[in-house]
Amino acid sequence: MTLAAAHADTGDTAWLLAATALVLLMTPGLALFYGGMVRAKSVLNMLMMSFVSIALVTVVWLAAGYSLAFTDDLGGGLLGGLENAGMAHLGPSSLHGTVPTLLFATFQLTFAIITAALISGAVADRTRFGAWLVLVPVWTLLVYVPVTHWVWGPGGWIGAKLGALDFAGGLPVEITSGASGLALCLVLGPRLGFKKDSMRPHSLPLVMLGTGLLWFGWFGFNAGSALGANGLAAAAFLNTLAAGCTGLLGWLLVEQKRDGHPTTLGAASGAVAGLVAITPSCGTVSLLGGLVIGLAAGVVCSYAVGWKFKLNFDDSLDVVGVHLVGGVIGTLLIGLFADKAMTGGAEGLFHGGGLGLLGRQLVAVLAVAGYAFTVTYGLGKLLDRTMGLRASEEEERTGLDLTVHAETAYDHGVLGHGAPAAPVRKAESPA
Repeated sequence: MTLAAAHADTGDTAWLLAATALVLLMTPGLALFYGGMVRAKSVLNMLMMSFVSIALVTVVWLAAGYSLAFTDDLGGGLLGGLENAGMAHLGPSSLHGTVPTLLFATFQLTFAIITAALISGAVADRTRFGAWLVLVPVWTLLVYVPVTHWVWGPGGWIGAKLGALDFAGGLPVEITSGASGLALCLVLGPRLGFKKDSMRPHSLPLVMLGTGLLWFGWFGFNAGSALGANGLAAAAFLNTLAAGCTGLLGWLLVEQKRDGHPTTLGAASGAVAGLVAITPSCGTVSLLGGLVIGLAAGVVCSYAVGWKFKLNFDDSLDVVGVHLVGGVIGTLLIGLFADKAMTGGAEGLFHGGGLGLLGRQLVAVLAVAGYAFTVTYGLGKLLDRTMGLRASEEEERTGLDLTVHAETAYDHGVLGHGAPAAPVRKAESPA
């Protein structure tokens, strides 16, 4: 949909161009974050799952995804039309508010990319790469695109009709990826050696580098969602920083009390948990609300990541425990902390708004989580029965880097692309 405006605002356009680049950078950051968390034999496969998502999602988004998500509703608040399929009828002069429509579409594309890539963390170490190449574009069209229309599209039933609030993606990004990750975990089953073998991160420096890039990019993710260089963007920016900090501190406090030592992985996970939770609420709550939401996510998610051992589902890199749980926390707490100074009208319970907004947030969470889980579970089962979703036992034991990509991350004596390794010459005898 193209909204009427006299001309593009240069300041808003410049900021959204920068924000779009920041959000795109989050996917390589996620690749490093996930790559450091897996074992050394799967790091390249983890990087590839994120990077190939950039290409796959871009193609389907430009072909049909943007149009289905953001053109006028076809009825019932469920889906848009195909008038902009292939980016038809859009050019340099087309406007969405005060920014070019092509820029708005690209900004939203970067959201779709990282959402699909997030799911890979739940199924790390055991997913066939060929099946991933099919899963990503189909999942984007069946799950991400409809939910995005529900929440942000014109006439969408969650945003426009129900009146639930989501500033930057708690529902379309965090909850869909977390619920979908859980569904695929159940389809695939646990990794070989789950709950028996040590599966600790192979490179914590990579994890921390990835965390830094994610945090940096998250400012574009959240503050960019204001779609302008304005005070709302500044408030979302500050809330993002604050919640990431309290999330980090909350996770470390739990680790210190529970385990006796704060860890590097805990700091990274806590920061991400806080950033996840503030995503839907960064433009709807005050700074105090943002601080509390980040802290709540850091504390609760630090316990939630252990649920997989009790419930016996192998969420490899804690997508469920961080993104699903954190997304639910951030979306629901809008119902408590929403401030009319930020929202322009809607108020949460703690600001005298009653329980109405909290109820609407709960309905949105349940609907999106249920839809994403159900569709993804069905899609996963279909792929598993047709082309096989899980790697073979031999591939999993050897490692997907070598068996799938013919490369290794750290053995420099092994050459990729099928080239034979150079022969090793024996040292000659000094005699």
